[in-house]
Amino acid sequence: MKSRPHGNFPSQGRPAPHERQARENRHVQAIEKITPALDEDELMAIVAAQAKPFVLVLDCVQDPHNLGAILRTADAAGVHAVVTTKDKAVGITETVRRVSVGAADYVPFAQVTNLARTMEKLKAAGLWLVGTSERATKSIYQTDLQGPLALVLGAEEKGMRRLTEENCDFLAVIPMAGKVECLNVSVAAGVCLFEAVRQRAIGPQSNP
Repeated sequence: MKSRPHGNFPSQGRPAPHERQARENRHVQAIEKITPALDEDELMAIVAAQAKPFVLVLDCVQDPHNLGAILRTADAAGVHAVVTTKDKAVGITETVRRVSVGAADYVPFAQVTNLARTMEKLKAAGLWLVGTSERATKSIYQTDLQGPLALVLGAEEKGMRRLTEENCDFLAVIPMAGKVECLNVSVAAGVCLFEAVRQRAIGPQSNP
């Protein structure tokens, strides 16, 4: 066997180290590019401008694919704003924008420092807060979603945090007929948002 030659000879078909580093740097920059979110004051200004506000609150949703899918659904449902936490939650990244198929450019998106405080401000503005929880005794289809409304959904796997759940006016459950205990948060958002759309389109006379 011949001895390995000395010197710097790049392997065939493999980029040189500086080329690999450049590619990695571009990849990191793409991941870290985050669109600035609205703050609490801007969120409340949007709410105040609506005759019947329709808001979606997300408690620490971390998966960018889930957030992108949620924003796409929120846009289709006519949601006035989506609000989440600054900590332990994903913002508007390039992945979120791609998965949302453009909805991230249209749906107002706010990130707040204290979600419990923001929920209290939404209540003070006249919104009813309805959270989804498997501990609820009433289904989402039996819950009045017609007035000024903020739907509240928890994070992947863990659901809503205790304080978030306690700040909801009502809790509702999505009925599950199979063996799986819960839905993916983006799917749950779609179910809840479009049940609200259905009720709001039909009017109060048809409320369960």
